[in-house]
Amino acid sequence: MKKILIVGGSGTIGSAFIKEFSDIYKFTSVARNELLQADLKQKYPNVDIFMSDIESEDSLITIFSKVKPDIVIHMAAMKHVNLAEENPINACRVNVLGSLNVISASIKTNVPMTIAISTDKACFPENVYGYSKSLMEHCFLNANTKNNKFAICRFANVTNTNGSVIPFWLSQKEKNESLKLTDKNMNRLMFSQKSAVNLINDSVNYCENNGGGFIASSFMKSVNMYDLAKVISDDVEIVGLRPGERLDEKLISEKELPFTYIENNLILLKKELNLGENKLNEEYSSRTVDKMNEQDILELING
Repeated sequence: MKKILIVGGSGTIGSAFIKEFSDIYKFTSVARNELLQADLKQKYPNVDIFMSDIESEDSLITIFSKVKPDIVIHMAAMKHVNLAEENPINACRVNVLGSLNVISASIKTNVPMTIAISTDKACFPENVYGYSKSLMEHCFLNANTKNNKFAICRFANVTNTNGSVIPFWLSQKEKNESLKLTDKNMNRLMFSQKSAVNLINDSVNYCENNGGGFIASSFMKSVNMYDLAKVISDDVEIVGLRPGERLDEKLISEKELPFTYIENNLILLKKELNLGENKLNEEYSSRTVDKMNEQDILELING
């Protein structure tokens, strides 16, 4: 059984990944939130727990050396767009410098494979969070070698995670409050937690068989946020765009298209130009992909 160490493993996606694949991997979670780590241990007693902050390279090296993981998955991040805009130094400390510490610890302890979780905000970035994750992507891809493989999973919005919009709106409805929406024309790419953890596992398998140096994403639909809000409640208040927000998100930009490869259920971005036909022909964004209908939205809310 291969050993996977998850940096930031007690978050929503880390917990979902552990739940889905606990029968095929031995898991270790490294995180700084004591309560979340304790809750994870209670739910999954076989998971080993270590307390650490990714801003401490020495601590990561000590833990990696002790665990000797076959695979490290880097999920720790400062992920809220508005908080990153208000706290750019902290965002860079966590998302850039912290990621460099993960890279360094993996190389110094000879971890065979390290995969980081990124975001559609890193594609053609326009805010602090997006720029910080774009820098992380470049660093991970640059670190890739034959013996120490590095790769990226580029997510869109994952439903029902801590701090995400659907639980927030459901909470507002329960309190008989208006649902706060920044703009009626806002669209977002969204996929389920199950799809997210499957993307990670598919990326692990692809990296093992083909080497690192790629960014992996998956196919999904987009949702108009006003339509989503109206399914939850008729009481929707438009409050205006927040700093760093944009109306549409891109998962794959037009500039990246020549380097895309479609293999099985993965959209892959590589350094090599794709001269074949197994590639995307237009940018993959919340503006260009198929839109969710009401049934899709209901499944999203209940999922």
